[in-house]
Amino acid sequence: MESIFAAEWIQFPENLGEAAAEFLLQFKLEKPLQSAMLQVTSLGVYSAECNGKKIGGEVLAPGWTNYRKRLQYQSYDMTQLLQVGENTLCIGVGRGWRMHARESDWVQPAFGGKDTALIAALKLDYADGGSAVLSTGSGWLCREAKTRMSHIYNGEVYDAGFEDSFLRPVKVLDYPHEILIPLQGERIVETERLPVKEIFTTPEGEVVLDFGQNLTGYVEFTICGEKGKKATLRHAETLDAAGNFYTENLRTAKQEIVFLCDGGAHTYKPAFSFQGFRYVQPKDWPCALRAQDFTAIVVHSEMKRTAWFDSSDPLLNKLFENIVWGQRGNFLDVPTDCPQRDERLGWTGDAQVFVRTASYLFDCERFFKKWMADLASEQYANGGVPHVVPRMQWGEESSTGWADAAVICPWQMYLTYGSKQILREQFSSMRGWVDYMIARSTDGLWLGGQHFGDWCCLDDYATTKEFLQNAYFYYSTSLLIKAGRVLGIPVETYEAQAALTKHAFRQAFLQGGRVLCNAQSACAIALYFDLLEGAERESVAAQLADLVREAGHLTTGFLGTPYLLHALSENGYTDIAYTLLLRREYPSWLYSVTKGATTIWEHWDGLKPDGSMWDAGMNSFNHYAYGAVGDWMLGVAAGIQIDERAPGFAHIIFAPQADDRLEYLNGAIESRHGKVSCGWRRADGGRIVYEFTVPEGCSATLRLDGKEILLGAGSKTITVG
Repeated sequence: MESIFAAEWIQFPENLGEAAAEFLLQFKLEKPLQSAMLQVTSLGVYSAECNGKKIGGEVLAPGWTNYRKRLQYQSYDMTQLLQVGENTLCIGVGRGWRMHARESDWVQPAFGGKDTALIAALKLDYADGGSAVLSTGSGWLCREAKTRMSHIYNGEVYDAGFEDSFLRPVKVLDYPHEILIPLQGERIVETERLPVKEIFTTPEGEVVLDFGQNLTGYVEFTICGEKGKKATLRHAETLDAAGNFYTENLRTAKQEIVFLCDGGAHTYKPAFSFQGFRYVQPKDWPCALRAQDFTAIVVHSEMKRTAWFDSSDPLLNKLFENIVWGQRGNFLDVPTDCPQRDERLGWTGDAQVFVRTASYLFDCERFFKKWMADLASEQYANGGVPHVVPRMQWGEESSTGWADAAVICPWQMYLTYGSKQILREQFSSMRGWVDYMIARSTDGLWLGGQHFGDWCCLDDYATTKEFLQNAYFYYSTSLLIKAGRVLGIPVETYEAQAALTKHAFRQAFLQGGRVLCNAQSACAIALYFDLLEGAERESVAAQLADLVREAGHLTTGFLGTPYLLHALSENGYTDIAYTLLLRREYPSWLYSVTKGATTIWEHWDGLKPDGSMWDAGMNSFNHYAYGAVGDWMLGVAAGIQIDERAPGFAHIIFAPQADDRLEYLNGAIESRHGKVSCGWRRADGGRIVYEFTVPEGCSATLRLDGKEILLGAGSKTITVG
């Protein structure tokens, strides 16, 4: 069924600005139906009802894509919602991602304009064998909706007493159909409902609701007030040092829901926006504040959770759950950097450093397949990759470590899920990015350009941008080579380039077996990206270990942190890796946990030990990048690793590394073949008991104490010591 391609685009005859519009089709069914299917999408965000009942389980449809080239449409089975006789189809359309909170010249072109529009087709198959199609066009009517303002970032204004009794003819819009594609990503859905944990009054006298968890979504509330009475819900992630409601880190995003009462009782939730919050401040509330009248609804892309972690350290367990919540909060159709301030963009760097952890925690293959297709559609003609996808108007600069998402993300999808399809679909994009770097290189090195570097590091960017761009140059080229070999595509030219770049890198950035940058990130990346030869690996590993000992803590930023513990544990320093993981003082992963975090922070010291904030302008408390440590917790501490020769956990490598500071540790990943688990616990006499689970049809190799043991399907227990 492709009826939507024969439908016409329609819109409200005037520009409503920030208000939502409703489009209506009133029709009569003369005979019983066999089936009915609705296809629909919008420029903006839509919410559809039929005969007063919501259509589908999605929210914030059709999601966010490169609207210039790709716009997803959804299909719904309407058979049970229609009735013989009169029917009314009503579809509300708000601004959504088509417009941005910041009304600036460089933003608006990227987000697609200011006018919303709708296209839909309802295919009716009658019980007697006949059929009909009811499509958007001049026969539809429209009116202004009760939602008087809708912003993804600023929130909504809903006037319960507003009634637009004037049904207008719609305006038919000449707009492309070739951009329409069936739903490619995951649906955005409501996934959990959280009650109010506490109601308290701040030192400034403001009443605040605490839901106990930093989340992405919105609040459903019951309200009753005099006609015209205005009530407001303000949203915040955290409290300030004095315990007051804190919104400065939202920048220009208001994150407010305004409800105008009509004298009656209503239960309401937003339809066209979402917020990032833990705390909510009701302002000018017209009725008694009761906890049972407020529910936080968690919203994100529909992904099945697939990984679990447990240990004898409660803080470590909390860290893992914070990583899970960080992904839930930011995987909302695109992998955003944060869900609360006036940004919420699909930053490529954040996505690529977290992609392995993400693919373990949730089944996100379809999620990334859609987003990688968006990335390819946004790629510049020269192969460059924008900083954010969908992109903004920042010229055609491409930053190392960010643009490399074009290569790293599809490769990780192949490793975790075992399907070559995403490599086939993305290979041209992957090659385009590597060709971009090659075209700008001389004698194997790529110099120049504008780069973010080791973002948010603690060593004054001691790892130079030149070091990083050439390390990633080699790494992405090596992954492209692997992808080409999997697909049977000749890669000899890239093999020669990789060899040239590796040689040039070692000449430029190593001296006497040491990394010249003398920084934790530089050493970790050189080790993990396999840029070293012979004795250099042992020397640089020792250099890294010394740097950690001297500092007493990690100093890495967004690019170095994902590889720091791996570089240590792969080279004989697992004890130091555990020391960093288990450290509770600033800076560390567990520091935020000791400060009450329920998600991952953007900065190691987003909330400083004295209670003050890192900065008001760039300080998200739900920023998943540093949660990349989750793949070390599962892959090294628990020891569950992928065999590249048999991806998708068809053959598993078990290589758990225990530590004396923990009594037990367990990890599990639900693979395409079934549950994979590995754990260890301490027993009497200094012995360690290891337990493994291998799914049916799979095999595993256990690497323990320098030995390799082949394991078949089923559960196994091995005691050492």
